[in-house]
Amino acid sequence: MHPKHISIEDYNYPLSEDKIAQFPVNQRDRSKLLVSKEGNVVESIFENITDFLPSESLIVFNNTKVIRARMHFKKPTGANIEIFILEPLAPTQEIQNAFQVQGQCEWKCLVGNAKKWKEGKLSLSLRYQNEDVILYAEKIESIGNSFRIRFSWEPSNLSFSDMLMANGSIPLPPYMKRNTTKEDVERYQTIYAKHQGSVAAPTAGLHFTDSVMTKLRNKKIEEAFVSLHVGAGTFKPVSSEKIEDHEMHTEQVVIHKKIIEQLIYYQDKKIIAVGTTTTRTLESLFWFGVRIIKNKDVDFHINQWEPYENYDSEQISALESLTAILNYMNEKELEEIHGDTQIIIAPSYKFKIIDVLITNFHQPKSTLLLLVSAFYGEEWRKTYNYALDNNFRFLSYGDSCVFFGK
Repeated sequence: MHPKHISIEDYNYPLSEDKIAQFPVNQRDRSKLLVSKEGNVVESIFENITDFLPSESLIVFNNTKVIRARMHFKKPTGANIEIFILEPLAPTQEIQNAFQVQGQCEWKCLVGNAKKWKEGKLSLSLRYQNEDVILYAEKIESIGNSFRIRFSWEPSNLSFSDMLMANGSIPLPPYMKRNTTKEDVERYQTIYAKHQGSVAAPTAGLHFTDSVMTKLRNKKIEEAFVSLHVGAGTFKPVSSEKIEDHEMHTEQVVIHKKIIEQLIYYQDKKIIAVGTTTTRTLESLFWFGVRIIKNKDVDFHINQWEPYENYDSEQISALESLTAILNYMNEKELEEIHGDTQIIIAPSYKFKIIDVLITNFHQPKSTLLLLVSAFYGEEWRKTYNYALDNNFRFLSYGDSCVFFGK
């Protein structure tokens, strides 16, 4: 069946509020771990995860960094205005560069209490690194249910990243019904986070500690990193009855040449993806290689249904696709490629790159749960039922699961 015809109600399950983790466990790697292989489940603790992973394999992480995306202003009338930055518009749309812009920039944003901000420029006086700063926000135009906001600041030699550090706060998912704490600044961030750009953490990685990373190396499991900058759309539930009516969100990706070489080297071994964001990046990479092989437009933009419209690409192997990308990068003298993906991975999708998936437990009727089902099949229900019956914690600050592909 084409995934467009999937009924999202088939991916529902009862998740009560008391199962949703509101705070992280005291120590990252002391979260519970469920290992699911061929329909069988084994319970453990995350610090023991290397006991279950194949040696001499490649483990791939998403090294995106959560930004302080919520900015807070106050009108002269006293009304509080919250601005949630979504994606850069000017002077650059490349998210990793957008934070280094000085003086002025424009972003697509959500605005809380927007009815109280009809017009005019908001201003805010701040102290940042022992310096007086004035930050301004101006609403330029509406973009659907969001707005184009122009930010400017003095001194203008400071970067937009500095402004977020001075005024922003870490955005927690909407199902965590509480305010951000100082603890979240550290804990809602992976220990290997490097490149700013996400408004939500790639939560499968939150369990990793230096100790676990050392255990991976001792087992000859090599590390690799991609960057997919998680957008707010990751929390958007599928509200339509059929998947075909759901528009998948688009997220920016950055991939270095080194990981292409690593993926090629490990083609006859096992590749472990940490999280759904890493999975979507790696699988999108395959389809980028297909574009190159077919001499199509080689812009790295993978649309929602592209994999399902390319059944004639079944004969192209991952090795062929990755080699085409590496040759393309060498020819163009590129050390990294920038692009974006809207890929939706749902049942009937045939995985090209990954063999093992480390992930958290996801919301009912979500595209993340569709991805898990596509990877593991209907046995996902048995795993989730076990987790529900055995006091596992769900969603972003929840416990972890390892799925082994068929």
